[in-house]
Amino acid sequence: MLLAVDIGNTHVVIAAMRGSSVHYKARLAADKLKTEYEYAVSIKELLRLGGIEPGDIEGCCLSSVSPVLTESVSGAVRLLTGKAPMTVGAGLKTGLNIRIDNPSECGADLVTAAVGALKSFKPPMIIIDMGTATTLSAIDKNGAFVGGAIAPGLITSVEALSEKTALLPSVGLNTPASAIGKNTSDCMRSGAILGAAGMIDGLVERMCAELEGNVTLVATGGIAKIVIPNCSHKITVSEDLVFEGLAAIYERNRRI
Repeated sequence: MLLAVDIGNTHVVIAAMRGSSVHYKARLAADKLKTEYEYAVSIKELLRLGGIEPGDIEGCCLSSVSPVLTESVSGAVRLLTGKAPMTVGAGLKTGLNIRIDNPSECGADLVTAAVGALKSFKPPMIIIDMGTATTLSAIDKNGAFVGGAIAPGLITSVEALSEKTALLPSVGLNTPASAIGKNTSDCMRSGAILGAAGMIDGLVERMCAELEGNVTLVATGGIAKIVIPNCSHKITVSEDLVFEGLAAIYERNRRI
């Protein structure tokens, strides 16, 4: 069994993989103050909730957007399994052709999502990843990563609005009944959720015009299932693209 780990700015998500499929998945809050020993305890308990023991783990592949957390979580995996995780980055073969100004700037999460998407969907495509940030990755007809767009994530935007204004409350992320809100909370939900959907539709429209062929639209990330149903474009939600990509990268690089 492979342990796939996606380290974001807000959460660390672990997935136990059987082949290319997610067998069990759990998340814990990202905490830069936690030591590798504390992460080891948390990950061990989460795995046990899924009926998985550290000895069941044959290998680990990890992607991260936080260097500080990478060190702690990697150390935790070594403590638990006795194995050093593969970390997506320089020196690891991904099979993805990255055609941007500086390929080293391409985040590991974008790379792994693209690798996962290319296993199941036909390019050209746009991959929408909705987490702390909302990213759109453009894959051309030849399967090359050719660029994209980055915007504040939905939760990031809502939290900033509440924190920076005196009279606006914190609100839940449920879709309002109409675009025209009748109270402050519904007005905020309309602006946040329907606004995010409108932004995605607008960016998709512009990016599709720059890609050749019939563009496939795929969304992933924890917020996608809330926002994507409100988009006017046909977008397939696939929650496990990053983990499918990590499994593919592990298979490409492991020594038999």
